[in-house]
Amino acid sequence: MKRPYFFILSILLVVFWSSCRNDFEFSPSTGNLEFARDTVYLDTIFTNIGSSTYNLKVYNRSNTDIVIPVVQLENGTSSYYRMNIDGSTGLSGDQEGKFFEDVELLANDSLFIFIETTIDIEALSASNTQFLYTDRILFDTGANQQDVDLVTLVKDAVFIYPNRDPNTGLFETLTFDADGDGNPDETTLQGRFLEDSELTFTNEKPYVIYGYAGVDEGKTLNINAGARVHFHANSGLLITNMASLKINGAVSANAEEMENLVVLEGDRLEPIFTDVPGQWGTIWLFNGSLENEITYALIKNATIGILAEGNQDAPTDKLTISNTRIYNSSAFGILGRASSITGENVVINNSGQSSFAGTFGGKYNLTHCTLANYWNNSFRQLPSVLVNNFLVDENNTVFTNDLDAANFNNCIIFGNDNPELLLESEDDSAFNFKFTNCLIRFNNDNLEGTGNYLFNDPLLFENVIFNQNPDFLDPFENRLIIGSNSAADGAANLTFAQQVPFDIRNISRTNSPDIGAYQSIIFNDD
Repeated sequence: MKRPYFFILSILLVVFWSSCRNDFEFSPSTGNLEFARDTVYLDTIFTNIGSSTYNLKVYNRSNTDIVIPVVQLENGTSSYYRMNIDGSTGLSGDQEGKFFEDVELLANDSLFIFIETTIDIEALSASNTQFLYTDRILFDTGANQQDVDLVTLVKDAVFIYPNRDPNTGLFETLTFDADGDGNPDETTLQGRFLEDSELTFTNEKPYVIYGYAGVDEGKTLNINAGARVHFHANSGLLITNMASLKINGAVSANAEEMENLVVLEGDRLEPIFTDVPGQWGTIWLFNGSLENEITYALIKNATIGILAEGNQDAPTDKLTISNTRIYNSSAFGILGRASSITGENVVINNSGQSSFAGTFGGKYNLTHCTLANYWNNSFRQLPSVLVNNFLVDENNTVFTNDLDAANFNNCIIFGNDNPELLLESEDDSAFNFKFTNCLIRFNNDNLEGTGNYLFNDPLLFENVIFNQNPDFLDPFENRLIIGSNSAADGAANLTFAQQVPFDIRNISRTNSPDIGAYQSIIFNDD
């Protein structure tokens, strides 16, 4: 009865003994490694900001287990690159991530090298605002040496960031009169107010902002044509009481080019982040800020593109925005709260909630705007355009405020959901709105003809086209120019078109104007 147990024990001992054997005899590399690519391009980074991690796959196509005596960076310990080979950072000290010895690679197998970089452009060249930094990974030495190039474009920038307390390690937060009672309030927003010398952003270098860059009372931030502003996570602009923002982009000589636009986006320059929503916070036009103007801007990848609060009765609108595109906002493209906004030639698309929301009343006048929403990153609860005259607090208490005006003239309101328009009102406050010569997606028999959806009333809906194809070029890629087959083609109100005589591409619309921010074009078949 004991023999089976003895047999099992014998088998286990054999397995254990064989697992401890050193059967793998590695031969030195002979210079026959193969690589997935001969150059690793690490995408453009800002000086002193770490890159993403890139990888290089190295193959041993032979039938022999090999050992690579040395894998190292050509620039040695002074290299701005660092490596990790299959989980190892190599030698310790100054050579960590720079120098590896006796890297084993089995026959017909491969290994991964992970590469990152952080570069100080001033240490490379104080005279350049862009610098191409290169190095090489060297495999082995002497006659068997092989190499792979590393290339990174580094951009110099103006960095704006809050101070950090050396004792507590806490970052500076903004303090200002947040509730309008005349007393400063300490907020939890990390950031600082811009100095007077920082109140003009030029196109000479990009700007990288950590935390919220505040514009203090009585000050104006001017952002010149061609400027590039990049925001770190949880960052943005904050325009406080009696302060103003002036974004002064200009049309380019070639309407398809962007060199004169003001671009506001995240600080990750790698292509994988090009259209990722929610990378930064918002442009916050705080209650009491005044006469904010934005023209020829591209605002992308924010949480809320623009948040405008209060001042609906100010003699000059809180925000005047024209010829501006707002894409990939994880919540709202433009969110107004009891505010006043005039918009012309504004294009908004791909918003996690609404592309345009005029909430808690206010005054909104939009002409020749394309307010679309082709969000496909998650479920969307709200339509492309939302207008209401109330808010509900955390205790479910309803507060109302007059909607003095919500006029949409020659606008496209469309998207990949239905309906794409929500008009919500409480009877305690005024709710004034009108849609004139608009193209709207709204196909809901349960709502049509009820409440605010009296589509046969010309005092509310005049010459409105419902549910016809806008013929966008590629709305999921934010290409919202319309084609000649669009229902918007030639259907705009001429009076409003004459008030905005050029479209967002600076094409005249005084002859046979089209609804929306773009005059139509004929699409190429390809």
